[in-house]
Amino acid sequence: MNTEKRVMCLYRVSTLGQVDKDDIPMQRECCRSFAQSHPEWRIINELYEKGVSGFKTSAKDRDAIVQLQKAAIQKEFDILLVYMFDRMGRKDDETPFVVEWFVNNGIEVWSAIEGQQRFDTHVDKLLNYIRYWQASGESIKTAIRVKTRMEQLTESGYFTGGTVPFGYRLERNGRTNKRNQGVSDIVKDEDTAQIVQLIFRLYVYEGYGAQRISHYLSEHGITRPDGRDFPNTTLIKILKNRTYVGIIHNGDMESAPIPALQIIDQRTFDAAQELMTDRKTHRTGTPNTLRGQSLLVGNIYCGHCGNRLTLSTSGTKRLMPNGSIERRTRARYQCHFNVRHPGQCDGQSGYGVKVVDNIVDRAICHQLSKIKTADSEAIIRQAHESRLDLKRTQLANLKKQLTDKQKELADYQAEVLRVIRGESSLGRDTLNGLIDATEQEADRLAGIYSNLQNEFAEAEQAAEAEIEEYKQLSDWASLYKQCSFEAKKMIVSRLVKSVHVYREYHIDIEFNVSFEEFRQLEIDGKSLPADPAQGIEKQA
Repeated sequence: MNTEKRVMCLYRVSTLGQVDKDDIPMQRECCRSFAQSHPEWRIINELYEKGVSGFKTSAKDRDAIVQLQKAAIQKEFDILLVYMFDRMGRKDDETPFVVEWFVNNGIEVWSAIEGQQRFDTHVDKLLNYIRYWQASGESIKTAIRVKTRMEQLTESGYFTGGTVPFGYRLERNGRTNKRNQGVSDIVKDEDTAQIVQLIFRLYVYEGYGAQRISHYLSEHGITRPDGRDFPNTTLIKILKNRTYVGIIHNGDMESAPIPALQIIDQRTFDAAQELMTDRKTHRTGTPNTLRGQSLLVGNIYCGHCGNRLTLSTSGTKRLMPNGSIERRTRARYQCHFNVRHPGQCDGQSGYGVKVVDNIVDRAICHQLSKIKTADSEAIIRQAHESRLDLKRTQLANLKKQLTDKQKELADYQAEVLRVIRGESSLGRDTLNGLIDATEQEADRLAGIYSNLQNEFAEAEQAAEAEIEEYKQLSDWASLYKQCSFEAKKMIVSRLVKSVHVYREYHIDIEFNVSFEEFRQLEIDGKSLPADPAQGIEKQA
């Protein structure tokens, strides 16, 4: 009588990294040794699952499990052998029933470590479920431990894997993991970092869009490491990537800024995000294109009817003495309302672009030159620090009052037990009155203290915002006269809120910032140079 039993083995590892280690060979060696200890067993096939999670991947999506089920239906084997039962899977709502399915279809399920899984009694079924419930719990706890450790490493400024952003490279610096294996750190790549800086400069200061940047890089022979051009999607990802300000991030966890990794300063990065949002929402004053030779885009209006002026061009031809034809293009800011509704707008139908732009350009140069010559950042900081110091003193005094009142309340509350024991000189009603009055006063002081804290935080934010605004103005002042026309156009779009043009080229300019506020600060008798300019300036 033939008592031979055909055995199929299943070996599984969760990650591909385990394949190169001892996990698969260890499982195979253990299962083969276990099979040899049963003379009637004969291994007819061994199935391998490499890099398959038994917790995340369903049985129906695992080729090895599907192949084993087909073979079981066709009665091709008698025993399914695994190293440990969790190699079958770790899903508590699925794996116990997969194991039971094999047993119900006449297949014995064995573990080289844990023995045979049987379903002779209700207790067997319960134990089978508990086993995979525990395995599922271990997977969850392992995932939590890994996630927590990854967050800790990220917060400490270590690279924890994934795609290395363009502008960086991996380098071994002698750091090892818990298995004493060398791991790589992310470092700045100076050559490609310059390309990242160029991309941000073109986008923020020259007003280029992603497509135009792509063409610019291609025309100048600048490509990705694989030799291909930069597509628009890659450029947008670069412009959105916070790693370039020196912050390593993994999910919601971020490191503190790491100066050695910073390629783009925070102000430039923030300007890129703001510009991207403005263009996406078509915010007025932010040009979507910088083509053309008009300084103003979308922020110039007719001073008489209030309608927006649009750019129009017309061409003329002139026969030159040598027989050649000279072509000239004339650009005008045109009031279409005036053209379409004669008599309803008493302004001009159009204004020469060069005349208007020259007036606006001179006005901006005048304002920015005063910012440039007034070294006011230190005075601005000193003024705000003086105001903040006053609030700090108020907070300190109020905190002391609150602390004293809370201590007084704690003393009264401690006296309650002495009153109950009859050891206190205070009566119960008197003590209750003191406690109520002290609680009310403590609550009142706590409310005032909370409000003052909020005021202090708002004052700090306002101070930083004003200093950042001054820095931006200072940068613009340094760049404006030397920069390209596209960059000048970008500065004007951010600096000028609106321009209203009247007959005979009388112009009102409303700026997005008030230059006056930087000259109203006075500390210890010193003040910035007087400036008669207002937020709205008329130029003739």
